[in-house]
Amino acid sequence: MTELKIEAALVAAENDKRRAALKADYHALGEQLSRRGIDIDAVKRKVAAYGVAVPSWGVGTGGTRFARYPGKGEPRNIFDKLEDCAVIQQLTRATPTVSLHIPWDKVADLGALKQRGEALGLGFDAMNSNTFQDQPGQMHSYKYGSLSNADAATRAQAVEHNIECIEIGEKLGSKALTVWIGDGSNFPGQVNFTKAFERYLDSMKAVYARLPDDWRIFSEHKMFEPAFYSTVVQDWGTNLLIAQELGPKAFCLVDLGHHAPNTNIEMIVARLIQFGKLGGFHFNDSKYGDDDLDTGSIDPYRLFLVFNELVDAETRAAAGFDPAHMLDQSHNVTDPIESLMISATEVSRAYAQALLVDRAALAGYQHGNDALMGSETLKAAFRTDVEPILAMARLENGGAISPVSCFRASGYRAKVAAERPAVTGSGGGIV
Repeated sequence: MTELKIEAALVAAENDKRRAALKADYHALGEQLSRRGIDIDAVKRKVAAYGVAVPSWGVGTGGTRFARYPGKGEPRNIFDKLEDCAVIQQLTRATPTVSLHIPWDKVADLGALKQRGEALGLGFDAMNSNTFQDQPGQMHSYKYGSLSNADAATRAQAVEHNIECIEIGEKLGSKALTVWIGDGSNFPGQVNFTKAFERYLDSMKAVYARLPDDWRIFSEHKMFEPAFYSTVVQDWGTNLLIAQELGPKAFCLVDLGHHAPNTNIEMIVARLIQFGKLGGFHFNDSKYGDDDLDTGSIDPYRLFLVFNELVDAETRAAAGFDPAHMLDQSHNVTDPIESLMISATEVSRAYAQALLVDRAALAGYQHGNDALMGSETLKAAFRTDVEPILAMARLENGGAISPVSCFRASGYRAKVAAERPAVTGSGGGIV
């Protein structure tokens, strides 16, 4: 039996306050959608079955590039993190898995970790390696790169760390490894672009060779930071080259914040789907760069347009289409649990809206070069308030009609703040 971190009676009481209004809103929306030829229950079933992974590091307080301000009741270790993730899943019913980050989440007893996850009703999603910062006792520094470092011993150390992440993931039931590196340069002439990329590919091939048969490896591109002049894996084109070079178990991961402002991310998604190399997503939002803001907080229409491409691929059963979905955010001024619950809802919202697109009409307008009506067809789906669908899916799955309201009523944050020692002082860097 799954352990609940928030009393079921409290969730039920909070739902009872809103149940009648939800039923009325759901019925009204159902009638509206029926006039458009859409079965609201069919959409609800798909939304109810959808899930996005929560990043273990996301339940902690993040920070700016200059400082970090500790939050109340911050998780002290991966077991605390799992409890916070369990709250998110209990109330949203949309986050059934957790993505771990090694060595941040490394423990001696992996059996106990897996058992705790199972008790809380959580599975383990893609593993994430860390070669963008040095760890205590580490023999070789990553100051000048990891998988692409000019020093062979440093590269070997980075390769071994990624292999260790695979071995940990095997014991936990994970099926994928996400590799992001901060390798690059800050000055012209600091590195040889070609040689650095060759070293990276050689290192990744060594990691790829250790992948179990049923695993995938996701390479993640990022245009800048911490390397500001050049980055080894800087865009989706380089990422695609990597996936094609490594083999059939290699795919590209798209982080929505890892692009220049105004980049057409939805077209990148379409291209990667077309060539069978879309591995998955890190969902977040940004205004200027890799801001790691809450998903859908800045540009919800872009999020919808990304899901429009995903639903298009799902509808036509695109070959090899099986993307992984994960949130990847940093919370500095909000409660991390609340932000992640809202973000999970926003991702589900974008999926629901994309399911409402009249694809036959859209195809006709595209074939007839009717730009205006093509655009209006997408907007008609985006402008539809699908909140009753999301709330009803949560309710029928045993979650909360209003997750944030329920969370606040539970007093969970105050409870864990009393149990977990307060973190003092501030640290630099985004977590």
